[in-house]
Amino acid sequence: MLAHAFMAVVRADEHAHQPAAEDLIPLTRNEIARLFIALIAERAHGTARPLRWSHWRRRHQARSQASHYRRQAAQA
Repeated sequence: MLAHAFMAVVRADEHAHQPAAEDLIPLTRNEIARLFIALIAERAHGTARPLRWSHWRRRHQARSQASHYRRQAAQA
């Protein structure tokens, strides 16, 4: 329960102080948890790989979201 609260606070702080780039979705609580595990708990691959993967994933989700909104607007 404490970990969930911690992730929620980190997410809110991230959204307040560093808005996401236009081509990325904002960091989600789940993405913060995944990055925390990859960067702190499992230091097997270093820090660059998990950060690149997160950036790629958020960019892909933003593109998917934009495509979904365009498709919904076209149907209306």
